[in-house]
Amino acid sequence: MIDIEKCRTEMVRLATHTSLSDKHVIETSTRLDSLLNKYYLLTNKKNSYINS
Repeated sequence: MIDIEKCRTEMVRLATHTSLSDKHVIETSTRLDSLLNKYYLLTNKKNSYINS
């Protein structure tokens, strides 16, 4: 969760100082997407074990 928040904060900071189409903003957004996907996969696996 901490990595997700750090990445999100960094993306907002970059976008504030550049533009949404800036290379670094897009790279950070892609990294955030990846972190969120991993988080959701892990949480869904936990929930499926609990509900089984």
